[in-house]
Amino acid sequence: MALASLFTLLDDITSVLDDVALMTKMAAKKTAGVVGDDLALNANQVTGVSADRELPIVWKVAKGSFINKVILVPLALLIAFFAPALIPPLLMIGGAYLCFEGVEKLWHKITHRHGGEETHDTPAVAADEIIDEKTKIKGAVRTDFILSAEIIIIALGVVTDMPMLQKAIVMAMIGIGMTVFVYGLVACIVKLDDVGEWLNRKKSVFAQALGRGLILSVPWLMRGLGVLGMAAMFMVGGGIIAHNMGFVHEWLHAHHWDVGLIGTLASLVIGVITGAIVCVVVLPIMAWREKRQQAA
Repeated sequence: MALASLFTLLDDITSVLDDVALMTKMAAKKTAGVVGDDLALNANQVTGVSADRELPIVWKVAKGSFINKVILVPLALLIAFFAPALIPPLLMIGGAYLCFEGVEKLWHKITHRHGGEETHDTPAVAADEIIDEKTKIKGAVRTDFILSAEIIIIALGVVTDMPMLQKAIVMAMIGIGMTVFVYGLVACIVKLDDVGEWLNRKKSVFAQALGRGLILSVPWLMRGLGVLGMAAMFMVGGGIIAHNMGFVHEWLHAHHWDVGLIGTLASLVIGVITGAIVCVVVLPIMAWREKRQQAA
């Protein structure tokens, strides 16, 4: 009797694990697009830093991302259980924040285009670099929080009909798996130039040519990822706004502008417009608060 009960328990566990594996696979497919944007955004965060600080920055952002998941997964489960109606407004707030960040970065690039460049490695410059690194990490973790929230919410939508325990396991696996995948890949990308240097020291002509090719391509790859990361902010944020704002979604659907390349471009445009509107409201408030702090 005891042996039969043990076999029944093992069968139930196997069935649960099969369901978890299937749902995890489905959730991973659903969130793949957001993960691509997450990759581009986070690879962009180490653009312009010294080579010896690239991996430490990636590691610190990865730890921040993991903490984000630890906060978001239980929070999403609680919201789904007690207040599912809050999910769309929260997503829209996150989308608007992403759009705001994108427009703010564009505005900063435009207004600081002709700023002076540092030419001496003084203690002041080193201090500025430390502050800039901290700023990059904080900005990356904040952006990761929004993208992680979207990943978790999408995964939650896939497993909505599953029991709570299986739902929690799937979302935990998605959170851990995506963090390891994204930041592992980011670490590989940012160290491509070091791989190129290593190949360039080999005796093989082919290895040297490949190494030189990698070294020459890395700056272009990082610039490309920077542009892609900026566009990703608008596409992800604009997509969230478009899908959760009823009249916008209906208008796009009526004109068949919500699918394929046209849908992506529509999300990009909506993202830029949303970010500009938020900046018009938020930036003067931020400037006023900064003046008050300086006066105090």
